[in-house]
Amino acid sequence: MSVSFAEKHGLLDENFASKFENIENILEHRKIKLVRIAWSDSHGHSRAKLIPTKIFLEALKNGYNTNVATFTLDGSGGRVFRSFIRGGGMSLDKMTGSPNLILIPDPNSFRALPWAERIAWVMCDEYFLDGTPFYFSSRQKLKDQIQKLAKHNAELTVGLEIEWYLRKLDQQYSEENTGTPGFRGQAIQTLPIEPGYSYHSETNMDLIQPLLSELSTAYANLNIPVRSIENEYGPGQLECTFSPTSALVAADNYVLFRTATRQICRRFGYFATFMCKPHLEGYYTSGWHLHQSLTHIGSGKNLCMPEDNSQPFSLMGQRYLAGLLRHAAEAAVFSTPTINGYQRFKPNSLAPDRATWSMDHRGAMLRVLGGPRDPGTRIENRIGEPAANPYLFIASQIACGIAGIDGKYVPWEADEEPYEADRPKLPKSLGHALEALEKSQLFRDQFGSMFIDYYLALKQAELGRYNHYVKAHSTDDAGNGVSCWERDEYFDFF
Repeated sequence: MSVSFAEKHGLLDENFASKFENIENILEHRKIKLVRIAWSDSHGHSRAKLIPTKIFLEALKNGYNTNVATFTLDGSGGRVFRSFIRGGGMSLDKMTGSPNLILIPDPNSFRALPWAERIAWVMCDEYFLDGTPFYFSSRQKLKDQIQKLAKHNAELTVGLEIEWYLRKLDQQYSEENTGTPGFRGQAIQTLPIEPGYSYHSETNMDLIQPLLSELSTAYANLNIPVRSIENEYGPGQLECTFSPTSALVAADNYVLFRTATRQICRRFGYFATFMCKPHLEGYYTSGWHLHQSLTHIGSGKNLCMPEDNSQPFSLMGQRYLAGLLRHAAEAAVFSTPTINGYQRFKPNSLAPDRATWSMDHRGAMLRVLGGPRDPGTRIENRIGEPAANPYLFIASQIACGIAGIDGKYVPWEADEEPYEADRPKLPKSLGHALEALEKSQLFRDQFGSMFIDYYLALKQAELGRYNHYVKAHSTDDAGNGVSCWERDEYFDFF
């Protein structure tokens, strides 16, 4: 009997047989005919192939082929690297000629899609044909950081708090909405669903209750642990909060949550966008707050919880916190990877503009919650935008935190006036964030210089296209201080 790809390279855990049987039963019981095998590109955008269930069951052991193309493109589909020269434009032999990768489905991520009849979904890891983990897989980067944190007998527990916008579709796609590689077509036309700025208005929320009910049911059927859906500040701005899970599960859930939300809304004639600041006049920025705590692998004890009233945080928690503070600028591009996202980093904007922390203070970058004997003790990092790649955002947090733990960092004093504090400023633009990352020895050590140079090239291509646009146009020509370029680039991509 031949050995499968996954068996040969040690990619099956000890419980694989029972997981395989469980998936077979679901496929049969739900009469599923097709499976979307998905992977995250470097932007955090879900890519997928659709295959019959028989082929999928084989792929659980032997994988399924795709090529590296989705990792060589920027957000507009423009080619960043010269794939068809030696080294694939990266001076890497394995990247010559846009080679095939093997997608290995993770059975833990398998779900039946409630809105797509007889369709299932699964997240995959990417490998070269010789079993080497793919160099530029963001999911693999997160798994690497999880393993490094495990050496401290700890794992990261993550809770998500996501803001996004809901609009009503006002057109079908037309020729003006299509583009070319490197140039996106015009963003689709939409209409507001409510007037906004009636924070937590029950009446305004009821205007879209039928859709919210559909979304809530779908999230529950997908085992995405959404705790609440709230009417936020801006017109049609919603916030979803998630119950805490392990880091990898949280990242997978967010990829599925984002793509599921957009697909379900489209089926009902609505439009969901996770773009940070839409071009629409009067629309406020959206953020992604990442709640995180350290949990003991054996006992499940919250390692951030202090033992007594003398400290707001445990010693390990303080060192982890100090790592997030000290390396905030160089990590910013992973939490805020778009040009549009830096619209948030302004004084008194309900988003941070410098590396501060405080107890239960929504103006600080790091809001510490909990205390002695509180198993919910945690850090809320308020730096992120909803378009961030969840694998890279969470991996960057672990990398900074481990640096603090290993280096025995000491956090500076808490700031009660975080917008006036004399603390390191966060980058004011994507360009500044890329400069900080390029100089970062921490991330070159943790993610590898190969990945950092690749990611810099990918994002610099995006920045270059924007700068080319700015030379010829006003940067607020679309409205709300947002350029037409940002509108077209991000509104329908995220």
